[in-house]
Amino acid sequence: MVSLEDSHSHNSVSNSAHFGQTRPYYYTPPPSSIKINRAMGRSMRTIRSTIFRTDCSGSEHSGAISENMTDSVIDIRLGELAKKPPVNSKGSSSDEDYLQLSQAFSDFSACSSDISGELQRLASVPVSDLVLTQNPNSKPEPEPEPCLGFLEREKFSTEIIESISPEDLQPTVKLCVDSLHSSSVAVKRSAAAKLRLLAKNRADNRALIGESGAIPGLIPLLRCTDPWTQEHAVTALLNLSLHEPNKVLITSSGAIKSLIYVLKTGTDTSKQNAACGLLSLALIDENKLSIGACGAIPPLVCLLINGTNRGKKDALTTLYKLCSVKLNKERAISAGAVKPLVGLVGEQGNGLAEKAMVVLSLLTGIDSGKEAIVEEGGIAALVEAIEDSSDKGREFAVLTLLQLCTDSVRNRGLLVREGGIPPLVALSQNGTAKAKHKAETLLGFLREPRQEASSSTP
Repeated sequence: MVSLEDSHSHNSVSNSAHFGQTRPYYYTPPPSSIKINRAMGRSMRTIRSTIFRTDCSGSEHSGAISENMTDSVIDIRLGELAKKPPVNSKGSSSDEDYLQLSQAFSDFSACSSDISGELQRLASVPVSDLVLTQNPNSKPEPEPEPCLGFLEREKFSTEIIESISPEDLQPTVKLCVDSLHSSSVAVKRSAAAKLRLLAKNRADNRALIGESGAIPGLIPLLRCTDPWTQEHAVTALLNLSLHEPNKVLITSSGAIKSLIYVLKTGTDTSKQNAACGLLSLALIDENKLSIGACGAIPPLVCLLINGTNRGKKDALTTLYKLCSVKLNKERAISAGAVKPLVGLVGEQGNGLAEKAMVVLSLLTGIDSGKEAIVEEGGIAALVEAIEDSSDKGREFAVLTLLQLCTDSVRNRGLLVREGGIPPLVALSQNGTAKAKHKAETLLGFLREPRQEASSSTP
């Protein structure tokens, strides 16, 4: 999990780059291709997929006007509480390890609470800039941001919040929860930002905030047209979801469809944290089918194609978890996941290739998955990975090839024509113990058709 101190290293992110673009509801740019240098006589298709457009609309839900959450109220209260002796707080080990996936995939999983929590950045963008970004032709009428002073104080993030017990924070949390229902967007934004910060590192704070009724108040903000409010809300829910009982509250309050809405409409950071939030909820087995049925897989595939490097990793991890269910495998294939996955196999050095191969390995569990992988040039891509990947990547590549070829003489022939035998022989001699065993098994399958052919010759 990323600490508050670690988040300060990202403060150089440009504010204009973060919100300087018009936010489309759901888009995919034209397909791109990856150029890979291969030996003469060998080819590899890594054409990226385009995903259908889906137009979504949502409205902001505003509740009744609540008590005004001013800087003075919060600052004075936290300042008083900070004077008390520090309280030692230790987070739950299950919170720290909530992304323990399968043995094969966990080595390449890196999803954290509030990965975008640059407090100085959040405090430095004036509301007037945001208004101009949303409607450049209108004259800005900035609304005061109640949480500005709170977020500008780094001392609060590292010392005061860590030193205050949940019992002493109850009045502050209640004030934030009440403010989620304000008619003022700025007040709701402020409340979501504070809850996001309070839930970032403290397991006991997550429990307190969940029990205080914050979750039903945060979920409507996921459909807010203000990108800052949406980002604070989705990240607060991600942080809260690290506390196991909160997962049930989040799903029972109807958050899944709203998180998917953020996947389609949010900023890069909001989409990433929405994917992580869905991953956290998918750790409860019964939620996997619900998340897939609500339409999460097509926007996850879209994030896989159009997202940042961080977004692609989050999409891969979430797809991996969801595709442990057969019906979600079928949905992923229908959504066009195979093309971008095959394309990512060829992108070495950024941690995406290994993740993509693991997801492809899952999709070989159904016949349509095997067919799609072969059709999109997956065998050639996996042969390339055996030659060029890391030791772990070679293990994943040979495992997927083995699953493709075990029951298919046709696929074995394609593997031979792609020049797969020399790298497999090398892997059987120089690979890890797991890779050697799988390579030897696959080479044994490749000998069978020739033996059958020779035995039938008169």
